[in-house]
Amino acid sequence: MTNASLVKCACDRCSCELSLENAIKKNDKYYCCKACADGHVNDQSCKMSNCNCG
Repeated sequence: MTNASLVKCACDRCSCELSLENAIKKNDKYYCCKACADGHVNDQSCKMSNCNCG
């Protein structure tokens, strides 16, 4: 079994860490969810309930 390296979500306000294999890639950056990748359009919240970046 391979250990995946964790990276921080590219959203500036997000504190989430994610593996690249589970990330959403947009503009060569990696995000934890669609809300972060889209820049929190319409005040969408992060998918992680303990994160307040949205």
